[in-house]
Amino acid sequence: MQTLAHFADGGPGPWILLFPLIWAAVVIGGITLLRRTVWRGRRGPWRPAADGNSPITVLGHRFASGEIDEDEYWRRLSVLDEQFGRTGKGGAA
Repeated sequence: MQTLAHFADGGPGPWILLFPLIWAAVVIGGITLLRRTVWRGRRGPWRPAADGNSPITVLGHRFASGEIDEDEYWRRLSVLDEQFGRTGKGGAA
């Protein structure tokens, strides 16, 4: 039975064994590149800022915890909408 590394009768030779190493390097390099750019835990270049420190998010947390009432929430949200805009399609902050 002949193997892939059999080179006595004009086979591919022992260098054929390097192909799995080359493919492993390509796959590992691709995964590393994706982890550093696209798969990052933070926002990507296509997503708007959704951090927990945006003014609209802070206002929502204050309303949810009961620090401000509904009238004050809507009044402040209208001012923030003029400056920062909303991030959702349906108008949800």
